[in-house]
Amino acid sequence: MAKSFTKMLRAPDSPVKLSKIPSDAHPGVDSKADALRKLPKFAGRLADLQERLFAQAHGGTKPARQNLLLVLQGMDTSGKGGTVKHVAGVMDPGGLRINSFKAPTKEELAHDFLWRIRKALPAPGMVGVFDRSHYEDVLIVRVRDLVPRDRWELRYGLINEFEQELADQGTTVVKCFLHISRDTQKKRLLARLDDPTKLWKYNTNDVAERKLWPAYQEAYESVLNLTSTETAPWYVIPADRKWYRNYAITRLLVETLERIDPQWPPADYDIETEKKRVLAS
Repeated sequence: MAKSFTKMLRAPDSPVKLSKIPSDAHPGVDSKADALRKLPKFAGRLADLQERLFAQAHGGTKPARQNLLLVLQGMDTSGKGGTVKHVAGVMDPGGLRINSFKAPTKEELAHDFLWRIRKALPAPGMVGVFDRSHYEDVLIVRVRDLVPRDRWELRYGLINEFEQELADQGTTVVKCFLHISRDTQKKRLLARLDDPTKLWKYNTNDVAERKLWPAYQEAYESVLNLTSTETAPWYVIPADRKWYRNYAITRLLVETLERIDPQWPPADYDIETEKKRVLAS
């Protein structure tokens, strides 16, 4: 029996060292051609499961409160936006809530770091997608020294408590770290500068951020080591190959939703009576 993607890609229990995890691997599938051949079937399965999740929260006499939250983190050009487009894009937008977290506003800074996250959580039956997330508050704030160390160090524990709270309320959290190499990032930045349709994606601060690559890798290793729990594990997605990134995350979401096992809700009315009413109308 083939090993599940949730097992293959889960962050190791031993201390994570990103330099020892290949960013160009494609575990679970033989080739790009193989992945592209299989992807439509799994994309269709993902769309079906998402519809079931939405339906069971909005129909029947006992609506379910379950939902799913996909958290995407990674260096610039790692493919967070591409994942939203190509993976979340196969699902019904009516059952999706997508949030892209930027630098916090003055209002958000006036509250604790989870305040804006709580406001963006998916409702029952929804699939939420976070393009960046609460993890920025132990990543960029650490690397850029935006808050004191004694403050961001406490946040790892607060995040674990927060995600346990979400699980207790019916939210399944799927956290994906999009793992790319420094060379791949350079190629993708240059490709943006060579393409007039991608110039808007380029930020002149990207080069300055690249100089901080080692510090970011260390910060991500701390995240993976300190916040990958039984309730909300991290998955390390080799993301140098865009096709594999999309295929792997699709498979992860399908496996996760199959464990949730959403069901079509039964009618809360008499079907035969309603058929007669429709025929007579």
